[in-house]
Amino acid sequence: MYKVIISNETTKGQGGNALLHSTGSDQRLCKCGTRRMIGHLIIGQDGIMSTPAVSCVIRKLKAVGGIILTASHNPGGPNGDFGIKYNIASGGPAPEGITDKIFQISKSLTEYHICPDLKVDISKIGKQTFNVDTFKPLTVEIVDSVEAYAEMLRGIFDFHALKGLVSGANHIKVRLDAMHGVVGPYVKKIVCEELGAAADGAFNCVPKEDFGGHHPDPNLTYASDLVNAMKGGEYDLGAAFDGDGDRNMVLGKHGFFVNPSDSVAVIAANITCIPYFQKTGVKGLARSMPTSGALDNVAKALKMNLYETPTGWKFFGNLMDAGKLSLCGEESFGTGSDHIREKDGLWAVLAWMSILAHRKQSVEEIMKDHWNKFGRNFFTRYDYEEVDSDKANTMIKELEATMFDKSFVGQKFSSGDKSYEVAVSDNFAYTDPVDGSVSKNQGLRIVFSDGSRIIFRLSGTGSAGATVRLYIDSYEKDPAKIYGDPSKSFPSARRGRPGIWT
Repeated sequence: MYKVIISNETTKGQGGNALLHSTGSDQRLCKCGTRRMIGHLIIGQDGIMSTPAVSCVIRKLKAVGGIILTASHNPGGPNGDFGIKYNIASGGPAPEGITDKIFQISKSLTEYHICPDLKVDISKIGKQTFNVDTFKPLTVEIVDSVEAYAEMLRGIFDFHALKGLVSGANHIKVRLDAMHGVVGPYVKKIVCEELGAAADGAFNCVPKEDFGGHHPDPNLTYASDLVNAMKGGEYDLGAAFDGDGDRNMVLGKHGFFVNPSDSVAVIAANITCIPYFQKTGVKGLARSMPTSGALDNVAKALKMNLYETPTGWKFFGNLMDAGKLSLCGEESFGTGSDHIREKDGLWAVLAWMSILAHRKQSVEEIMKDHWNKFGRNFFTRYDYEEVDSDKANTMIKELEATMFDKSFVGQKFSSGDKSYEVAVSDNFAYTDPVDGSVSKNQGLRIVFSDGSRIIFRLSGTGSAGATVRLYIDSYEKDPAKIYGDPSKSFPSARRGRPGIWT
């Protein structure tokens, strides 16, 4: 009999389509679970549990896996997104080998059985046992959604130092925006109640099924309330989290923005500020291929192993399971480590708080010191959406013809007063060092001799058209230029829909 975790990122609703409410969705999964080889279901109180917490609980309780009902960082509610995600026993997303098998089996299903009269009270912590016509009684355990995750964080960070940072005699002022997603209760209990940060600095911490009608994506566009509040200079550290709690955005005083690619690089450069890594050491660093090379600069300077993977957290998880990776990140506001097998928004913010407590500098001072030491990667992404699929494919083929011509490598290009020489031109392919699996056609890369890059990725060929993503990563080490405005570094790309994290 198997043990399975069930979680949701939104609170129970009061109307509309019940399938989208945590209570309705969880109840349906319970009714289906009774008819299979599942003997123990674990559900967060009121159906609430963040994606990082699910990974934590799966690993702690040695469950066979977890089912996550999520809109992720997309709009939720009866008319919004609703997805079902399966995480395996390691706590990480199911790899393609498993999801492909699930899909193949789903095509042959002709019926499924449920226990229609089963009703579980998910508001009360404790175990409930039900006798159904399966091999053994079914145990449904309702757990505190926050405590297991908080216990894990206590073993990673120096909570005494963090408490001094946010509530001591010379404390900084923090503003955190949960964007009405699942991380709200975690912020309130861990940062406010346990660490002592002012409760009036925690905003939108009540989870709502439609995220309050907003888009719960922590970036400069959708977290504009936080950005505007930080610009006023009242707060020293600001952060926003997405709907399921695995993404984050960090801001300093006066709205100083920390690029996600820079964020993971700064954590890597200051990793010994975190007690967890003092104990485990640093096994390796990794980033997704489109993410800027800021982490590469740290890895090279500190002589750490670096892995460049395709987009997708499962690639990081494979390296972690093999003991090859400690810290990783991606340009789309995801940062994490081997403490679990998911990216972890609140963990990343506590990592920044640890650095602030140790270095006793502001976010901006830490970031500028970092650029002075390692150089700066000016980075942006542009999304060209709903492009005609045939024309997009034709463009990619023409790009390949130009890029793969033997004469292309070695060519020089200039932008303003800066010159770039092509060193590598390819369609990125990744051979997993753990299992030898190969992932091809992950994006066209033009890599220049100084580490600067231009990347093209094509995705989506549905009725709404394709999306072409253009990533520009320009490395600068001249001290006179590293503090420049990123938005002025890429004038030629302005015809497209500009990226929201320049």
